[in-house]
Amino acid sequence: MSDTPTRGILDGYRVIDCSIAMAGPFAAQRLGDLGADVIKVEPTAGEWQRFASAGGAQGNEINVSFLSLNRNKRSLAVDLKSDAGREVVRDLIAGADVFLQNYRPGVAARLGLDYESLAAINPSLVYVSMSGYGEDGPYKDRPGQDLILQAMSGAMLSAGRAGEPPTPAGQYLADAVTASTAFEAVLAALLHRERTGEGQLVTVNMLDALTTLQMQELSVYTVGGVPQKRGTEPNAHVYIRAPYGVFATSDGYLALGFADLEKLGEVLDEPSFAGLDPEVHGWTHRDELYATVARHLRERSTQHWLDTLLPAGMWVGPVYGYEDLVADPQIIHNGTFVEYDHPTEGRIKTPGFPYRFAKTPARIDRGAPLTGEHTAEILAELGVSPERTQELLDAGAVAQTAVPVPVGASAVPS
Repeated sequence: MSDTPTRGILDGYRVIDCSIAMAGPFAAQRLGDLGADVIKVEPTAGEWQRFASAGGAQGNEINVSFLSLNRNKRSLAVDLKSDAGREVVRDLIAGADVFLQNYRPGVAARLGLDYESLAAINPSLVYVSMSGYGEDGPYKDRPGQDLILQAMSGAMLSAGRAGEPPTPAGQYLADAVTASTAFEAVLAALLHRERTGEGQLVTVNMLDALTTLQMQELSVYTVGGVPQKRGTEPNAHVYIRAPYGVFATSDGYLALGFADLEKLGEVLDEPSFAGLDPEVHGWTHRDELYATVARHLRERSTQHWLDTLLPAGMWVGPVYGYEDLVADPQIIHNGTFVEYDHPTEGRIKTPGFPYRFAKTPARIDRGAPLTGEHTAEILAELGVSPERTQELLDAGAVAQTAVPVPVGASAVPS
């Protein structure tokens, strides 16, 4: 799709993506965005995420969930329960750099795709195994689902009112953090391999990813001995002084944090704030301060408070919905969203890349593939003859999907 002549940082690396759902595919997509040749190995009927649409967004041939997590990949549809299908994947492994899977415990070994088996084929392979709770231990067989992991991480009880149900994050946070962790781990393991020639097993689990994300908060508890105690007002975090949170205005909501209490009192015409020390009273009077600020802010509009508080040096911002976010001038300036044409889904507008490289930028060369869209192409690269490919197709060991002629527009910032 892109006419950009530059090569991605990971150009020349091949990634075999045997993952499903969000965390694994998202990590592999990040590698593809940087130029890696990512081959998505999926069942002949298609990966699970093709049939589980977030928000009910079905799409034409590809639902939006799958579309958003699988750009810059080629699809090889193969039956891993068949000897012929497993042989195709083993042939791929022999020339691959990274293998990524998030199978349930024991599945990789049953398929002959565990680390020991694949390292025997390719000792320099970086093998990434992703799980909900770890490779072993008392929870290894539990489902690693995003909301459940958020709940177990402890983070939900760092915000909100005591006695009220905790509020989950507005993102699929556990999946997204785990994906970024795996992406980071792959890059580090590839760097090690460049220096030593050694491949290795890399394990990433969602529980550890979310726990270590809370480095500061958990250290306040384990080292500082400060209990995780919610107050009577919905402060945004138990370990940050008041006022800190989201406040209603006359026409919406406003986020405010780390305010100098005396200056804030002047802006709000609140004499009781005079002489207060934020690092003392911000803790000892947390709920009272929150309630007083909330009373003032609900009297005027969000824009009024932005126009008033920002010039006074307050840390303040609007609370956006997605419509506001997409239209924000900084988002537009940054080129945060990209647009490209997909052969079945039409014009796509989606978040782009979280990094910028001056010489080797990330880019979109292809949208999410149809099931088995690249099966024949990948088999040909392995030296499989057209006749043998047809035999595999006829036997159901692999599958492919015919693709319409693409529209052919370049990926451009939105």
